[in-house]
Amino acid sequence: MTERLPRIEPNDFTEGIRQAAAEWDTAGGPPRDMAERMAKAGLLGADLPADYGGSARSARSALQLGELTAALGAVCTSLRSLLTVQTMVAAAVLRWGTEEQRHTWLPALASGERIAGLAVTEADAGSDLNAVDTTIERDGGRLRVNGRKLWVTYGEWADILLVLGRDGDRPTAVLVETDRPGVEREPVSGQLGLRGARIAHIRLRDVEVPAENRVAPPGFGLSHVIGTALDHGRFTVAWGCVGMADACLEEAAGHVLTRRQNGVALAEHELVRAKIAEMHLAAASARALAERAARLRDDRAPDAASAAFAAKYAAARAAASVSRDAVQLQGAAGCAPDSLAQRFFRDAKVMQIIEGADEVALLRIAEHALGGRRARTAPSRNPAGNEAAR
Repeated sequence: MTERLPRIEPNDFTEGIRQAAAEWDTAGGPPRDMAERMAKAGLLGADLPADYGGSARSARSALQLGELTAALGAVCTSLRSLLTVQTMVAAAVLRWGTEEQRHTWLPALASGERIAGLAVTEADAGSDLNAVDTTIERDGGRLRVNGRKLWVTYGEWADILLVLGRDGDRPTAVLVETDRPGVEREPVSGQLGLRGARIAHIRLRDVEVPAENRVAPPGFGLSHVIGTALDHGRFTVAWGCVGMADACLEEAAGHVLTRRQNGVALAEHELVRAKIAEMHLAAASARALAERAARLRDDRAPDAASAAFAAKYAAARAAASVSRDAVQLQGAAGCAPDSLAQRFFRDAKVMQIIEGADEVALLRIAEHALGGRRARTAPSRNPAGNEAAR
């Protein structure tokens, strides 16, 4: 097993971010130079090969990437979301892009010179991305893109969008530079969580891009290109939620150990201790599933994608329940504007929806759990064999 990276200490990249994160949550997001700072810390190219912009500080394994993501997620979900969307698009281009696309875009994403957005969701296409209406049509030597995409994380900043659409009846994916005529941004504010993630809706009106911007052939846009991006997203969201749960548990434990009522620490009450135990078990279980997903990912195991689904489901639920209980245990302090627990409580609910809502994840997990058993219990087509078995 790859050795776990040490937790980031206050004198590293996360110094001062916790307090700033509360301000960004209110103000609508961090300043643009945070992308450059993240890149210099080796976060935006964390799992890219050196040939495409990865640095000596980049993570060399899925487990290391997970630990970095958890450390960032423990202080600011919105910054962790920047890491997630940047690496989602990079993963798709690395796996399915041409060599020219890789050399053009991956170093720019790793350096923070360009910010990426994943433009897939539409008004009638959320969990079912087969229902997208965006059109990507060939027009001579160019592609013409029309559609409206919703809830694009860092859509306000994005320099390049990986857009899912349809070429006739074939799902296809294309890279669209946002400085092209016809790209319009609609900033979103006041949503439940991820208030600092610079979310925007994107309108694409007859946007022309070179045909060379298409990633993989038509027909591969959803199952392969966007599928790769979403799998990567589920993995990093899972680890970000592990960081959220750990941080809320640490904050709540510190509170009940030091807060006294009638001369007695809250931690001395059995109900409080039981709640802390439940929080610990939820956080530890989520971490164990995230570590399993990382090991399978590093081993390129067939079950890696299903493991990422399970880890994301469990970790998002852990972040939701642990943050909820942390707010409850801290009382009024947990409801304060600068409370990490209340911010993560709101963010965690969003984590249970994005990259595969809980209900969709359960179906996928059940399908995986039943798959092997179906094969083992299916009746033989040989009648004699069936009789012998009975």
